[in-house]
Parts: sequence; C-alpha cells; structure tokens
Amino acid sequence: MKRVSFAEFGGPDVLRLTEAAEPHAGPGEIRVAVRAAGVNPVDWRIREGQFQDVRPVELPAGIGQDAAGVVDEVGAGVAGVEAGDRVFGRGAGTYAEFAVLSAWARMPEGLTFEEAAGYPSVVETALRVIRQTGVRPGQTLLVSGASGGVGSAVLQIARDRGITVIGTAGAANQDYLRGLGALATTYGEGWADRVRRLGRVDAALDLAGSGVIRELVALTGDPRTVVSIADLSAPEHGVRFSGVTGDVPRALDEAADLLARGRLHIPVEKAYPLAEAAAAQADSQAGHTRGRRVLVV
Repeated sequence: MKRVSFAEFGGPDVLRLTEAAEPHAGPGEIRVAVRAAGVNPVDWRIREGQFQDVRPVELPAGIGQDAAGVVDEVGAGVAGVEAGDRVFGRGAGTYAEFAVLSAWARMPEGLTFEEAAGYPSVVETALRVIRQTGVRPGQTLLVSGASGGVGSAVLQIARDRGITVIGTAGAANQDYLRGLGALATTYGEGWADRVRRLGRVDAALDLAGSGVIRELVALTGDPRTVVSIADLSAPEHGVRFSGVTGDVPRALDEAADLLARGRLHIPVEKAYPLAEAAAAQADSQAGHTRGRRVLVV
C-alpha cells in the first residue's frame, strides 16, 4: 500500500510517499480503507521531533492519527461494526491507503469522508480543554486562535452548553467566528483591551501558541482557569498544558450526536491528494486556518 512516512525529523520536505506493508487490526481494533485523513498541528509537531521526550517515535515512521473510511477488517473482541461500515475515528499512520483505528464511530448520514476525517482529534481536544478550564453555562470563555479546527469545535460545543465565547482571529476570519456564535475580535496590538470591552472573561484557551499566556491569565485573574494546547512554556505561568489525550471513544460518540443534531459543522478549507501531504502540513503550520485541512486517498 501507499503511505506517507518520514525517516528523519525536519520540515515538510522530509515526508515521502512510500510503499509499505499493510497493517492489520489487532484485538479491539478495526482496519479501514482510508478515504480521507485529517491534518492536525500535532502531526507536524511530531514530524519536527517536538514530542520525542514524552512520546518517542521510532524512525522511519508513518504519520497521521485521524481518518474516515470503510471498515475492511475487524479485530478480535470488536462488536457492533462490520466490513463495509462507514466510520471515522482515531488510530496511527492514517496518511495511508489502509490504517488501523483504536477508536471509531459510525459516520452520520449526509457526512462526506472529507468532512468526517476532520472531526476526531479536534472534537476530543475541544471537549477535553473546555472541561479542564472549569467554565460553566452562563460564563464566558475566551478562545485565542479561534478559527482553526479545535477553535471551531470549541465555539460550537460551548454554544450548545450555554457558554458565551469570545474568539480572537485574523481580520479575515471575524465574520466566520460570528457565524459560529462568538463575540469576535482581532489579535495583534491592543487585543487584550479589545477583549475587555466585550465583557468579563471567566476562563481562557490558548489554541495558537502565539505568546499570549500572560495576557490570558491577566484577563481571567486565575492561571487555573487557563489551558493551552500550543505553548509548551504554559506551566511556567501556572497554566495547564493539555497534551494528554482523553476518552476518544466517548468524544467520537458526542461528535456523532452533535453532528446528527446539526449542532456542529467544521468546514473543510482545503483537501489535498495523499501525495501532497507536505504541502498540507506546511499550510497547517503557517496558521490563519479556517476550519480543517484533509488528505484525500
């Protein structure tokens, strides 16, 4: 089968489309014929070797963790799914023609493979970090870097829970944030004052890693109500860095429910063929994303 892999850490140019042996589903797993794979910031951080101290990768390695596809192999002990089912979920080495998933859910009716591939990691992350801030219905959550995949999910999940959201993003994405129900403002000089004019902030998320931790703590008044998924220096300010995956099966079930109820929609900003994985990651790394980027297999 064809898969994207890398034999050394570095920039997007280390990614190669190679031939590899097909993986097989072990106990509690399924294998899918991948139709689309999600492109996440964690993918290029792994490619750069940023997580080697905490999550070592043995090279050469495949890459990617989100996929949507058709089940073609079911491991021992797995029930409720069979060959031919359309699913989306999380596994390893998903930038490939076949991938093994350790967590999955059935795709809701009307969802394309490209759309479905964009949900697993961002919804799990969004649910986890909202919970970790301790924000409650009726309170206000500030989201720095709100227009990307995780931000798009946070805004819609928070709205569904009765939480007010203030989102920061570039000037081109202000209407996008408002369309998701957020109070929107731009980042850049004076952004914290612009946020203050929009209202009180009870909790905050740093999704972009743009050096705003100090300001987020000042806005909430308590570092325990601030969570970052992008700034490794967060703990130096008493802020939680959230990098440990939570309950993925439960998150996928909740994603499927939100999608079925029409309460969640994250647009696919751009789809790339598998051979252009390097370009997809370079674009992801450049930021200013609206919605999701995916690879089509």
